[in-house]
Amino acid sequence: MAQIDINTILMAGFALAVIIMIVKTARVVPQKSNFVIERLGKYSRTLDSGFHILIPFIDKVAYIHSLKEEVIDVQRQTCVTRDNIQVGIDGILYLQVIDPHKASYGINNYRYASAQLAQTTMRSVIGQTDLDKTFEERAKINEEVVKALDEAAAPWGVKVLRYEIADIELPLSIKDALEQQMRAERERRAAIARSEGERQAMINVSEGQKQEVINLSEGDKMRQINEAEGRAREIELIAIATAEGLRKIAEAINQPGGSEAVSLRVAEQYVKEFGNLAKTNNTMIVPAELANIGGAVAGLTEILRVAQPRAK
Repeated sequence: MAQIDINTILMAGFALAVIIMIVKTARVVPQKSNFVIERLGKYSRTLDSGFHILIPFIDKVAYIHSLKEEVIDVQRQTCVTRDNIQVGIDGILYLQVIDPHKASYGINNYRYASAQLAQTTMRSVIGQTDLDKTFEERAKINEEVVKALDEAAAPWGVKVLRYEIADIELPLSIKDALEQQMRAERERRAAIARSEGERQAMINVSEGQKQEVINLSEGDKMRQINEAEGRAREIELIAIATAEGLRKIAEAINQPGGSEAVSLRVAEQYVKEFGNLAKTNNTMIVPAELANIGGAVAGLTEILRVAQPRAK
């Protein structure tokens, strides 16, 4: 019975040793990871993703590195700007291990070192920048920090991808001053906008008045032109009608008895106009030949007769 128990114990111990040897021997490296192997305390090789066999009790996994991009929170720190204003700045650092050997033996803790270097670099960059520029030139500040960090982290086997300023905390007095400045700027812009609107409105009104005056003058000009054309047309028509009347009178005189009719018509008009003259005036100048109306009519008739051939 004792012999069976000893054999069982030996078998169990042997099985345990086999299991330990298997565990120590076989290693599976996950994707985007690297294992740094040391043999008897000295760097041996770097294992990429996949299945690998190690020598038990001789080879060991000294460091495990992820090749994925890492995000490191850079704690808030106090920085002094070039115009002597204290601001609190925190940021986020993005880096990636590209050489596991250097990351293992080039520095003790590359994450802590990168964060500390980011803080010191940020203080240096902010010290060369005015307060107003810290808000306007965040991209430029981030680029300068990344450039300095990438150069310093190259011996560590680490690639600094980017740095982003997460927040900038200002003193309360500076916040109040900036708010007042922003309020004044908004009021100034509003005043400029109102003045521009008023100026544009006045320009529109003056342009409207100008156009109205032009339209009125154009209308008056057209009216005068139309009236002048109307008067010219009237004179033309009167002249045409008068000429036509004279022509018909001349034709009538040439008809048999025309001269006698003209003499009678002239005598009637003479007597009529003389009578009107007597009605409108108290004093009247009487022509010497009034007693001889027939002679006057005969004289007018002679004038018409003489003018008749000319009219032809």
